[in-house]
Amino acid sequence: MVALASLTGVPEAVEAMRKAVDRVYGHRVMRRRSNEVTSEAALRGARGSAALAGADWALEEVRRRTDFSGDPEARMVGAALRLTAEAGQLLSVWRQSPLRVLARLHLVASGNATEEVTVGRPRLVGEAVDEPFIQAPLPSADEVAGRLDGLARLIISGSSAPALVIAAVVHGELLALRPFSSHNGLVARAAERIVLIGSGLDPKAICPAEVGHAEQGQAAYSAAFEGYLSGTPEGMSDWFAHCGRAVELGARESTAVCEALQRGAA
Repeated sequence: MVALASLTGVPEAVEAMRKAVDRVYGHRVMRRRSNEVTSEAALRGARGSAALAGADWALEEVRRRTDFSGDPEARMVGAALRLTAEAGQLLSVWRQSPLRVLARLHLVASGNATEEVTVGRPRLVGEAVDEPFIQAPLPSADEVAGRLDGLARLIISGSSAPALVIAAVVHGELLALRPFSSHNGLVARAAERIVLIGSGLDPKAICPAEVGHAEQGQAAYSAAFEGYLSGTPEGMSDWFAHCGRAVELGARESTAVCEALQRGAA
């Protein structure tokens, strides 16, 4: 992994993110109503992840809706909600078998499409990928298998790098590889969530990076991802800084939720 000190602006992004996270965790509302903040963060995170996948619904519409089985956008929002709910249940398995967790995430995202042989496993040679919002060249199935194994080894063996960097690498690799036939963006953002929670940076899952990714916009997300794909120090710096800002904005969102709860407005 590239040395953190060699990445311009990343230590500063990590520090700004940590301050934002500490701020929301230190809010007085968190002492007694942290479960409410966690639930709201999950809802807003799912909405943000779905927005980046093309289903940009208003938060109140996501909150109101009970049936997500209709059109493609509704199914996408439903998939994002299921993934957000599932992510927190997979922390212990992630540390031991991240590839198993990724397969589970894809199965959950796919919902009732379990009759498809491509669900819950990495794609094979010749299998298509439905991921219209990621335009990068598609790696071969053999390359996917090799790089997934490398990613799994990194997670299992651990690293001294900040949690943000590990989360950003997991997120970026899954976007780059698109190992599944569909829902790769949703799975990548759910995996980022798992790393941030499991690392202890955000143990109560109240700093939804998905909110920050969506708030920065699809164009900025795509541009930062292009930086990751480049593999250059400058490009990687841009991606890590973008991910750090996403967590910072997610923490800011939950700080606003805490303020609303304190005023009795939530």
